[in-house]
Amino acid sequence: MSISDADDLHVDTTEHVPSGGAPPAALPGKDTLSAAGEILRALAAPVRIAIVLQLRDAERCVHELVEALGVTQPLISQHLRVLKAAGVVRGERNGREVFYRLVDDHLAHIVIDAVAHAEEGPRP
Repeated sequence: MSISDADDLHVDTTEHVPSGGAPPAALPGKDTLSAAGEILRALAAPVRIAIVLQLRDAERCVHELVEALGVTQPLISQHLRVLKAAGVVRGERNGREVFYRLVDDHLAHIVIDAVAHAEEGPRP
């Protein structure tokens, strides 16, 4: 489902039980689903995943991220703008430097779990 599809989301309220026997889980509201989609879209680039991994333990400034990731400063800045707009990171100016940090630990867990899943390899 794309973010644009969120407005078309229809929640089936008829009573049916999946084969596992448990009732279906209640879905969050459309606004919550849309916000979650924005976060996942912001995390969907390899460089942004690497930035989140770098920020999971400590705040970093742009030049530290450039050095750690081996990409250009304009590219890091562009990806940080996307992450900031999605509410994944926040920046705080300290003199001439802006230090970036994750908004909360949930975001690091999403990325860490996705990386761990990818490292497991394909499943039969």
